[in-house]
Amino acid sequence: MAKKEYTFDEICRDIKAKHFAPIYVLMGEEPFFIDKITDLLLENVLEESERDFNQLIFYGADTDGIQILNAARRFPMMSRYQLVVVREAQLIRDIEILSNYAKQPLESTVLVINYKYKTLDRRKTLAAAVDKNGVLFESKKVPDYKMPAFITSILQQRSLGIEPKAAQMLSDFLGNDLNRLDKELDKLAIIMPEKGLKRVTPELVEENIGISKEYNNFELVKALSVRDVLKANRIIYYFEKNPKNNPIQVTLPVLFNYFSNLLICYYTKDRSEAGIMAALGLRASFQVRDYLTGMRNYSAMKVFNIIHEIRMADAHSKGLDVTAPDDGEILKELLYKILHG
Repeated sequence: MAKKEYTFDEICRDIKAKHFAPIYVLMGEEPFFIDKITDLLLENVLEESERDFNQLIFYGADTDGIQILNAARRFPMMSRYQLVVVREAQLIRDIEILSNYAKQPLESTVLVINYKYKTLDRRKTLAAAVDKNGVLFESKKVPDYKMPAFITSILQQRSLGIEPKAAQMLSDFLGNDLNRLDKELDKLAIIMPEKGLKRVTPELVEENIGISKEYNNFELVKALSVRDVLKANRIIYYFEKNPKNNPIQVTLPVLFNYFSNLLICYYTKDRSEAGIMAALGLRASFQVRDYLTGMRNYSAMKVFNIIHEIRMADAHSKGLDVTAPDDGEILKELLYKILHG
């Protein structure tokens, strides 16, 4: 019987409390969580004075299973633990050879295997043994629609809050690029104490991240939901003048996500605020309002046609039509079809 799946937060809490597993396999398509857990282990398993003799780092391109096996079976010198970190382990061809060690790992060794962008075959012996005797963690991408909640939770870990609009602005601007997000949150975390703030506001994001609190994808969706032609056009013209901070490759997925969710709303039996929140997996009530408003202003067939136009705009932006205009013109044409088509 497999053990429960560990969450990122649970693993981090255990490491900070000095409760180490003898073996960690950190695998999956999202490198951010893998790097964070590994860095936390490097900081916490050994004291600085113990690292010269008890910390070993291998790279998959330059090593093999036997070398790692021999290193893991060593005993620490003048320390409770030794730490063995294997980076780029997805490049090791004979990694399954570690399965015998994983069945009976040494309590004095903390073996950390970074298996990025891929996952071990859970049907094979190594994954099963690690699942039984250590931590088998699959690092998955955070879906775009969960990013505002994720941003809120990351800031809560830093004892900071964030206004819902500010979280949505960061999500729309950065997508699910967690490494970039982490750098921007680090910047805000440094600035906030200087300003005596405990909560990230849209104004703070505008001043320090380069996102306009009035002209952004969050406000564009809001304008489209109420069919505010003037405001929507102002935002699109602002995007055209500031393409670096407002690339079409970010705007189109945001629009696609909104109208796709709006279409789901039409097929939801319970169209109350609570019902739509449940159907779309939303956590904040303010997010629902744009969908309730959108349902009043667009028919289901109109939404279906808009989704088609967004797909066509995406194709044009990628150069699939040699006669396609530039990104600004593509967005303006799309906006016209949404509001007047």
